[in-house]
Amino acid sequence: MLISSYHTDRMEAGCDEAGRGCLAGPVFGAAVILPADFRHPMLNDSKKLNANQRLKLRSVIEQECISFGVAMADQSEIDKINILNASILAIHRAIGNLDPPPGFILVDGNRFHPYRDIPHGTIIKGDSIYMNIAAASVLAKTYRDEYMALIDGEYPQYGWTRNKGYSTLEHRQAIRKFGPTPHHRMSFNLFSLQYRLEFD
Repeated sequence: MLISSYHTDRMEAGCDEAGRGCLAGPVFGAAVILPADFRHPMLNDSKKLNANQRLKLRSVIEQECISFGVAMADQSEIDKINILNASILAIHRAIGNLDPPPGFILVDGNRFHPYRDIPHGTIIKGDSIYMNIAAASVLAKTYRDEYMALIDGEYPQYGWTRNKGYSTLEHRQAIRKFGPTPHHRMSFNLFSLQYRLEFD
């Protein structure tokens, strides 16, 4: 069972990203401030939910949260500053959309750069421990999936509605056949036929 938040005495934003392990498309960050009494039996790490569950939860989260923000860092930014820094940048941008601002920032993972003068903490696998991080993981994942479905219309041969830009065999074979698009991350190894399934 998920814990509501790390702190109970201050307004806390849970934060997570989606798309870090992809070959194409932006990385999305999300930040969510939940009410102290928020509960939902379905809420969990977005990787443990199916697409329909995530969309249902997104609607609940957006309606019942105190505030949420979603933002992205695109593939050119990823290539320029690397995927870790781009992921943190996307989360920073998401936090910047919160109104009111949080008193504490709780981030999934083990790396983060300070945001203004707001204290923060990092939690490995935090999306399976804290509700606010799990909620952020749902928003980041659903918004990114929608974006990948949108750009799939430009380049349907890469199968982005199915693989969401991840390193599947289908995706890598399409890159070898058709070459990279402007949406691909040129700093990543795009052409190896070895593939991994890392649906974060």
